[in-house]
Parts: sequence; C-alpha cells; structure tokens
Amino acid sequence: MHPFSILLIGIAMSTDAFAAAIGKGAAMRKPRLRDALRAGLIFGVIEALTPVIGWWLGRSALPLVDAFDHWIAFGLLVLLGGRMIHAGLAGADEHEAEADPASPGRRHGFWTLAATGFATSIDALAVGVGLAFLDVNIAVVATIIGLCTLAMVTAGVMLGRVLGTIVGKRAEIVGGAILILIGATIVYEHVYGAAG
Repeated sequence: MHPFSILLIGIAMSTDAFAAAIGKGAAMRKPRLRDALRAGLIFGVIEALTPVIGWWLGRSALPLVDAFDHWIAFGLLVLLGGRMIHAGLAGADEHEAEADPASPGRRHGFWTLAATGFATSIDALAVGVGLAFLDVNIAVVATIIGLCTLAMVTAGVMLGRVLGTIVGKRAEIVGGAILILIGATIVYEHVYGAAG
C-alpha cells in the first residue's frame, strides 16, 4: 500500500474522534492544552490498538478468502465510509448523543474518554480486518492512525468551544469519502495490476 494511502487512512480514521473531541471541547469550560493532550493520547492509543486487533482477526480468515480479498477490503471501506457520511449528515442531537455519552458539564475522566475513544474506534477495528487482506505493515498503519488521532483529538478539544459540532460533522463526511476513495483505489490497483 502506498504511504500516501496509509496517511489518508490515518486521517479518515481520526475524523470520528475529531468530531467527538469537538463535542468534548464544547462541553468543557475552558479546555487547557494539557486536557486536550490527555484526551488525544487516550483516543490515539485506543485508535492505534483496534486496527491491530481487527488485522489479527482478518489474518486468521485469510486462507479462506484469498481469491476475493480485495473485494472484502473494498466492501468494508465503502460500508464504513458510507456510515461515516450518513452520521455526518444526521441531525446534530443524534450525532452528539452517539459521539459523547457524557452530558455537558460533567468531568471528562479517563473512563469517559476511554469509552468515547472505543466507540469512535470501531471503524478502525473493521478497517484492520480489511487491511489483513492486503500487503501492509499493520504496525506502521496503526502508528499512523494513532498519531493522526492524537493530533486531531488534541486540536478538536481546543477548537471545540469555538467551532461547535458543525465542523466535526463535516470532518466525518470528508473522512467517509476518503475511505470510499481508498476502497475504490484498492480494487483498481488489484484489477489493473493483475491485468498488467
């Protein structure tokens, strides 16, 4: 997989967390950089671990689906991308309830952040399953996803008070479109690479 595609996956996987972080930043009274970095670190570690788990699960099924693995990766990425676009287009109240289980004004403790981080990392788990069928170094992909998430969540918390949920929802739409584009690229490279 091309390094630029890996970077795009990292950005796409971090948009859910970015949207949730904007909600958290909006709910916090005056988020400090320390609070934002803490949230970014929690989200980033969780987001880096989940694709590795998905990759491991996918690798164990690889011998059964070797002939059509690229279509599985494509289907998962399109499905996840479509879900992200749908969530980004959904009503703000519905999206906030999904992304931020803590009510505004409550302290954003470790377990609240970890639960939200896990909720936003389900997509990365499924992407990890899809990546198991491709020739990728999962450690590199997971590290990029984790670092992108760390950066995006830190920025999202700091910007949350100012930007509100609108930018977060748009980021999720862009992330979904990126996943669909990557899925189409995988099929294109496989079909035309095999023909060449």
